Amino acid sequence: MGIDQGMFLVLEGIDGSGKSTQIQLLHKRLAEKNIPVVSTFEPTDGPIGSLIRKMLAGSVETDQLTLASLFAADRTDHLMNRANGVKAMVEGRIVLCDRYYFSSYAYHAQYMDLDWVIQANALNAKILRPTATLFIDVDPDVCLGRILAARDSLDMYEKIDILKRVRDNYFLAFEQLKDQENVIIVDGNKPPARVEENIWKIIQQLL
Repeated sequence: MGIDQGMFLVLEGIDGSGKSTQIQLLHKRLAEKNIPVVSTFEPTDGPIGSLIRKMLAGSVETDQLTLASLFAADRTDHLMNRANGVKAMVEGRIVLCDRYYFSSYAYHAQYMDLDWVIQANALNAKILRPTATLFIDVDPDVCLGRILAARDSLDMYEKIDILKRVRDNYFLAFEQLKDQENVIIVDGNKPPARVEENIWKIIQQLL
């Protein structure tokens, strides 16, 4: 798949890994080279995504099964939405997405069977599988330090024991789906500028 057909590139990582910053830097680089690019994120800012954010913040009560189901539904809307769906945007463009279904696998598998979460997102994988998923791997203790330095409040997943379990779950999912997914591990413990350069080398190979 080349630029003419479009590319769907996902950046993943535990909270505090720096993936959102790296998406901004990558978007800027691609735009400067006049490569059509658009950035997006999950959960979305649509009606389902907005409800999810309230649940994560604790202002709306929920349970983990409902939350996992809502993430899958928000993802389908993200792909298929008539106004700004990723499936349409990816045609002729590079779409950079901050989180996709591997986030669900990693975060929700703490509370339920990983196979269930994969099946809950099977439709989304069928609709659009990433050209590549770049996982920015950072030590969970480093990530928590970054989060605490940047914010006054934490969401339900931003605790050190949870961050460690989530990282482990990412690698379990990567291993289980290695024959179906193109996953590239990026060392995110290095300075941001070094991480940016390493990601750019990977993108140049994909292009």
